[in-house]
Amino acid sequence: MLVSSGSPFESTIGFSRAVRVGDRVIVSGTAPIWPDGSCDPDAAIQMRRCLEIIIAALREAGAEPSDVVRTRVYLVDGADAAAVGAVHGEVFGTIRPASTMIVAGGLLDPRWRVEVEAEAVLSQDASETEWLSRDLGRPLIDPEDKEVVRTALDDRS
Repeated sequence: MLVSSGSPFESTIGFSRAVRVGDRVIVSGTAPIWPDGSCDPDAAIQMRRCLEIIIAALREAGAEPSDVVRTRVYLVDGADAAAVGAVHGEVFGTIRPASTMIVAGGLLDPRWRVEVEAEAVLSQDASETEWLSRDLGRPLIDPEDKEVVRTALDDRS
């Protein structure tokens, strides 16, 4: 399933806002553009706009913010990290997906201070530890058990 947000870049560059494959929804890099093409200069407002677009795409693909397992936030200026991170926390504070914040040399439009990607998984029937154990092929270890942790690390090589 392909999802469009109506961005003019989708047709000219040739991408979808989001793609759903099975139980996964992958949302492309999302910029802080309003329907009229404008862009607020404030990084926190830009982050809020990016997340509005992402949430709309997730919902069109049958997902919710609570299904998000990964975000990537690209910043032009590291000084915006606190303000942008606070907005991320408003939306994902209780969900707590894996997340990376990257300071990039620039984004496609010089007005953009932030761009965001997201990934969601719909079928979360098993608890997190169950699917992690299944992927690892063994039970998860207790990080407080230093000997088990050391053995697990030795087993990797």
